[in-house]
Amino acid sequence: MTGRAHAIFTAITAALLVSSCAYTTGVTGTEAGADPNQDLPTFWRSIATLDDRSRISTWRRAFREGVADAAASGHANEVAAAGVLLQPDGGLADPRPPAGYYRCRFIKLGSQGSVPLSYVAYPWFRCQIEDQGDTLRFTKLTGSQRPLGTFYPENRLRMIFLGVLVLGDESRAHVYGRDASRDMAGTLERIGDARWRIVLPYPRFESLVDVIELVPEA
Repeated sequence: MTGRAHAIFTAITAALLVSSCAYTTGVTGTEAGADPNQDLPTFWRSIATLDDRSRISTWRRAFREGVADAAASGHANEVAAAGVLLQPDGGLADPRPPAGYYRCRFIKLGSQGSVPLSYVAYPWFRCQIEDQGDTLRFTKLTGSQRPLGTFYPENRLRMIFLGVLVLGDESRAHVYGRDASRDMAGTLERIGDARWRIVLPYPRFESLVDVIELVPEA
């Protein structure tokens, strides 16, 4: 190999290594340079995109706007019947759920304008939470749209969710941070003795806020 050819090969190899190390394996891959030994309640900030940090910071505003839009569009009774599930300030202390299988349901509140529906409640589905030490892994196991990601410590009232949306018959999830249209970000709160919710503010499509209710399987 000539000196010039060797130099080109070295440059290409280095570029490939940088690209492959940009994210570790996994849905919420850690950006290169992130320090896993830093303060845990702030660790998620080193992983989240700037856009998702902004979305998470506005979760309460998105929640209130979604509830108000749904109620104004003729769904006040459904919102009221949901009780604490759709009350923005209904979170309780100690948000970390135990590992195991859960019954979950998806509720979309408010309309971004492209879709006229302001309240949509989907049937119950099955999901799973796996204990990974300081973090938890969340997976929606059934359906054509399946959130998959990680819960990170934040404070005594909530954890942070960062993940991606898996579609259709896809068997491999996108890496978080690679495709903004698939990235998901929000908060996890406990709202009862054995009841939790994930709040996803300003999702990419359709609604103003999405709420996922979680209750352990019997």
